[in-house]
Amino acid sequence: MNLQLPKEALLVATKNRTPDTRSFTLRLRDGQERLDFRPGQFNMLGLPGFGEAPITFSAPPQQDGTFEHTVRAVGRLTKGLMKLKPGDTIHVRGPFGTAWPLDQVKGKDILVVAGGVGMVPLRPFILEAFRRRSDYGKIVILFGARTPGELVFREEFDSWRSQAQTTLLLTVDEVPPGEEWKGHTGVVTGLFAETDIDPGTAAVLTCGPEIMMRFVARGLILRRFSPARIHVSLERRMRCGTGHCGHCQLGPKFICKDGPVFRYEELSGLPDTLL
Repeated sequence: MNLQLPKEALLVATKNRTPDTRSFTLRLRDGQERLDFRPGQFNMLGLPGFGEAPITFSAPPQQDGTFEHTVRAVGRLTKGLMKLKPGDTIHVRGPFGTAWPLDQVKGKDILVVAGGVGMVPLRPFILEAFRRRSDYGKIVILFGARTPGELVFREEFDSWRSQAQTTLLLTVDEVPPGEEWKGHTGVVTGLFAETDIDPGTAAVLTCGPEIMMRFVARGLILRRFSPARIHVSLERRMRCGTGHCGHCQLGPKFICKDGPVFRYEELSGLPDTLL
């Protein structure tokens, strides 16, 4: 399969997650192969006249052949996507990149740390881990956003909390006037003191702004978490998806091909990164 050739995907359904964030359920058009991917990977989504951008999957593969991307309207392409309706067509290239280490972390406790829309690429791992719940120990999810209204997938939180040996802690930077919030206020690293997880054996998955991941990783290392067991996801400047154009080069690595999921120890200290 030539990953440089776009495939046509039919927009099956949409669902608003926040005022500026929406999930798109897609299916490859009739006669095309089923899209096979792993949590953490991404597609290049394109619209003629608007361009193309890397967007991670926001749900695991579905039995009916559908797949989901969740997009925040921040640029020309993503704002163009927001105008689409079920029945419209999106161009898809992929899947590309590395995945979250679902199999490598079997039997371990899992700490998930998300910031803002960084929860989007982590959600497929969370849902797949719940489906295979007996494969893992404790699952602790720490999720921070700027405001309560920017916490994506809020309608699922009660279901997440109901899973065996699972803890979900939320925090926001600020609470706008008139908005109710009974949870924590402050940065997501402030939730570390409330977690009950063994740093000697636990695996960490984190995604969000790079400056957030920097403080997450360094804060956890100070708490004796191993850099080799901290996994981060990066997305920036990706164009081709196969490591040929050089736009996403980070030191000797290419985010699209060698990532977007990396062990923290692979990136720490590389030029042009906050990690």
